[in-house]
Amino acid sequence: MIFTIMKCLLSVLLAVGGGLLGSRWIAASYRRAKGTEGLLSFPERIEEQEKKRPGRFAVCIGFLFCFTMLTLPYVHLTKLVFLMIFQYFMVLYTWTDLEQRVIFDRMLIPFAVIGLISIPMLDRVLTDHLMAAAVGGVVFLALAMLTKGGIGGGDIKLVAALGLWLGSDMLMTVVIAGIVLGGMAALIMLATGKRKKGDYFAYGPYFTISALLFTLL
Repeated sequence: MIFTIMKCLLSVLLAVGGGLLGSRWIAASYRRAKGTEGLLSFPERIEEQEKKRPGRFAVCIGFLFCFTMLTLPYVHLTKLVFLMIFQYFMVLYTWTDLEQRVIFDRMLIPFAVIGLISIPMLDRVLTDHLMAAAVGGVVFLALAMLTKGGIGGGDIKLVAALGLWLGSDMLMTVVIAGIVLGGMAALIMLATGKRKKGDYFAYGPYFTISALLFTLL
């Protein structure tokens, strides 16, 4: 019982610290991006989003971390740390893509680097993860060209970075689940008039949410 309470308290502390850090990172990225025309989809909403983000971000991180610690009590510490880092970045990308339809390179680069570091530390097959990253990136680049911008550059880089973390089998599962979830959401938005045919649709959140769900299973 005491051990469980300590885990929950640790999750809360990590959530508060991570929530503040993540919210500030997002805010700073938005400020830098203001000078780049077309990068942010809703620049007029930045101030409103900044007021609501810290608390909600911390609650989301806290729930994920607490759930992970309580449901995976016997996971090796190294694996648990990398899992929580993965979850943290998934929440970051989900947030920025939902708020402004953008996934920043400055957030993807450290994620990819840590993913590369995790491969030998978690005794994973290097060639499989490198191949997953390369093939995933190339396939989505081709899809972006075929759909003439239907898939954004952030989605391409996200899938490639996910390949480093997940490997080929899990990446394929996450991508298929994300496409299915995204397709269903797109149909609902078209039916309700919230999107028009030909409008840009952000698939990033559906890949990140799918990846998060698989970490909780």
